[in-house]
Amino acid sequence: MKLDITTPFTRVLRTGDAVHVRAEDSSGAFGILPGHADFLTVLAVSVLTWRDARGREHYVAVRGGMLSVRDGSSVSVATPEAVAGDDLRSLEADVVKRFQRQLDEERAAHSAAQRLHLAAVRQIMRLLRPEPAHAPPVG
Repeated sequence: MKLDITTPFTRVLRTGDAVHVRAEDSSGAFGILPGHADFLTVLAVSVLTWRDARGREHYVAVRGGMLSVRDGSSVSVATPEAVAGDDLRSLEADVVKRFQRQLDEERAAHSAAQRLHLAAVRQIMRLLRPEPAHAPPVG
């Protein structure tokens, strides 16, 4: 079977060598073999597993997405984010590192936005506060 996994920015995987695909949606895990009926589902955040013709297992961590099966010979996954790997332990480490980096970036962006918001509120308060007529301007 063909297996194609894409994100909005890149193709993570394209192979014509898949003999089994295992994925997970809200109802649980399911498997896809050649000849599977046409199918469309929303994936959970999970690890998609696929086996090649030599029997080797491969893994792709996906952050949800859509999986479709067409003509029993083509499986396509569109996901916001995916990380591929052949070793589950190293994939886990890669994904944890990536998620931690994203969390750190989100926290830094949130802190910067809070600083800007606070500076804007202070500026508005300064402009709205009337100055006493007898006091020299503060500058």
